[in-house]
Amino acid sequence: MPSPLALQAELDAFRAEWSRRAPEEAQALIVRQIAELAASGAEHRILPPGLAVPDIALPDAAGRMVALRGPGPAVIVFYRGGWCPYCNLQLRAWQRRLPELAARGARLVAISPQAPDGTLSTAERNALAFPVLSDSEDLAGRAFGVSFALPGDLVALYRRFGHALEVVNGPAGWRLPMPATFVVGGDGRIAFARAEADYRRRVEPAEALAALDAARARELGRAA
Repeated sequence: MPSPLALQAELDAFRAEWSRRAPEEAQALIVRQIAELAASGAEHRILPPGLAVPDIALPDAAGRMVALRGPGPAVIVFYRGGWCPYCNLQLRAWQRRLPELAARGARLVAISPQAPDGTLSTAERNALAFPVLSDSEDLAGRAFGVSFALPGDLVALYRRFGHALEVVNGPAGWRLPMPATFVVGGDGRIAFARAEADYRRRVEPAEALAALDAARARELGRAA
C-alpha cells in the first residue's frame, strides 16, 4: 500500500527542484498570486458537500461525450492542464489507485480546460486508463465554482514560460480551475469537496478513497 503522503511528497520534491532553477522574481510572483487567490476566499466558494453533481457532459480525448452525473460513486478531479508538471504527477498518482477505485465500484474522471487534442496528449503521455475530459468552454469549472481568471502579470509570466493558454484552452483562454477533488456518493451527491488555491498542493488519493468509504457507510446506514 503506497504511503498516504506519496503524492504530496512527489509534488514537494518537484517544487524544491524547480525552486533551485527558477528566477526569483518568477517565484515571488507565483507566491503572491497564490496568496491573493487564497485571500479572496475562492477555495470556499466551490460546490459544497450535499449538493447534486451538475448535469454536464464534456468530451473525452476521443471526442466522446461523458456525463459527470452518472450512476454509482465517482471521483471528479479538476487539474490545470497537461502543461503543468504538478498535474501530471497527480494524474499518474490516480492511475496507480485505479484498482482501489474499481474495488469500490467508483469511476474517476479528470477535467481541464484543454481542448480535446491536448487532453489526448495528456492521456497518452501519462498512460491514463480513465477519462480525461475537455472543459474548453469552462462549463464545469464555473458550475463547480473552481474557475478563475489569471491576473495579467501571471499571464505575462506564463507566456514567457511558453504556455500559450489562449491556444491550449481555446475559448476558456486564460481561465484555469483551482486543482480540486470532488467525491460523489452513490446517490449522486457530493460527499467531499476541496479546492487548492496553491496549485502545488493536491488532495491525496488516499483521502478521497476514505471519503468514498465514508459515503458508502452513510448510505448503508440510511438504507438499514
